[in-house]
Amino acid sequence: MDDEFPQDPASIKHASKLNWSGTRRTFIRNTSLIAAGAVTGALASRGHASSESTESAISKTPSYNPDMEYRRLGKTGLWISAVCLGGHWKRVNVMNQDFDKNRLDVVNRCMEVGINYIDACCRSEVLAYSKALAGRRDKMYMALSYCGQEVRNEKYRTTKKLMESLDSLLAESKQEYTDLWRITCFEPGGKHTFNTSCELVAALEKAKKQGKARFIGISSHDRQWHKMMIEYFPQIEVILLPYTARSKVAPKDSLFDTVKKHDIGVFGIKPFASNSLFKGSSSPDDPNAEEDNRRARLAIRYILCNSAITAPIPGLISPAQVDNMARALKERRQLDVAEAAELEQAVDEMWAGLPENYQWLKNWEYV
Repeated sequence: MDDEFPQDPASIKHASKLNWSGTRRTFIRNTSLIAAGAVTGALASRGHASSESTESAISKTPSYNPDMEYRRLGKTGLWISAVCLGGHWKRVNVMNQDFDKNRLDVVNRCMEVGINYIDACCRSEVLAYSKALAGRRDKMYMALSYCGQEVRNEKYRTTKKLMESLDSLLAESKQEYTDLWRITCFEPGGKHTFNTSCELVAALEKAKKQGKARFIGISSHDRQWHKMMIEYFPQIEVILLPYTARSKVAPKDSLFDTVKKHDIGVFGIKPFASNSLFKGSSSPDDPNAEEDNRRARLAIRYILCNSAITAPIPGLISPAQVDNMARALKERRQLDVAEAAELEQAVDEMWAGLPENYQWLKNWEYV
């Protein structure tokens, strides 16, 4: 049976005194020391990087477009477009075209405007976007997760089984590697035991050492668990967390304090609260299209005012929606008084219209 999971920072600091197995204790000691040194070096190098070298690095990022804003993905050192392509394609049925062509058209337009990252979090998404990137895999960064065969599934809570899952998905999608393996975890993540956390981090580390994952991270809907994982496992480079147009930085004990301290890259999921922000259907000829596009831009501008967020990752179902995101990045970042009031009204409607299965998003008002 797995050991119980440490529930608070005090117990985490003294975890070596608990009755973990020798294997787990050795793993924690060795990998944490190595990763801690890497973090220190990354932070030091970031502090001394000249603006000239930064501009040079950004210009070499995949699908670079001088009109696009790019943000550094924490200690990975990657430069990522300030809005990225989320893997989900909700409402894609409103598009009057073949599904594969739709995904290809969206990916093509992303490349044209400078969006350079795709987040694929389940098998069908990985297969769809791998197909869209066939023959030009180096033109975009792509993350993957096999959520049905990762630690949410009790059969995949060992390093061995997680590696088998990764290997099978890479083979099926005809990829030699992923830019980011970000294991999808329980919500709340604290439902996992400590041993499961060790197993998943060991799998991430192994994949990185074998060249199957360039960078590694986790996705969860649990703030405290994210905090624990970042502090206890310096190997973690990227996290994915919910961040909507209603979210705010907590006035104290914010997760973003930990994120900044450890130089973690952050992708914000559910920026539009599973489309609850919008009035229309997302169809190009919907009478609410213009207002919904404006709401989307206001939300993105608001979210990006948080410098700790590398990028929100909305699911986009048409080239027009890609263009709308690119337009948002060209608009003034800070909302004026009228815009703030407009977004507040839209977000109030969003909150009131959340489906039952997304009520948990209200727990992410303060992060």
